[in-house]
Formats: sequence, structure tokens, C-alpha cells
Amino acid sequence: MWKVVYMAQSKALADRIQELLIREGFLIKLRAVYRNVPEKDNLYEILVPHIEAEEVHNILMEHGF
Repeated sequence: MWKVVYMAQSKALADRIQELLIREGFLIKLRAVYRNVPEKDNLYEILVPHIEAEEVHNILMEHGF
């Protein structure tokens, strides 16, 4: 089961967080919130496996997200 751990306000921010978490060894999914909205105006959910959510939250906090 996947869990949303962060809502990014832009694709660029979602990509930065995704790169960070992949470097840390986590599986990541990005999902646009809205279907018919341009990429630059959309919000993005960052999802990780449910069992890793707490550890990912700690890493995000360490990096100021």
C-alpha cells in the first residue's frame, strides 16, 4: 500500500524531493493531483510504501521540507 507523505506545490519541487528520496534508497511515486491542469500549475503527491512513511518523513524534515 502506498501513502502520500508530501504535497509539492510544483513539478520542480516534486522532482527535487523524488531525487533526494531515491538517493536515500526509497521507492517513490509522483502523482499529479489534477488531470486537466498544466504541469506548471498542478500539485503533486509524493507517495512511498506505507511501511517506509515514517522514515521518509524524518528525512524530509532533516532536509527542510
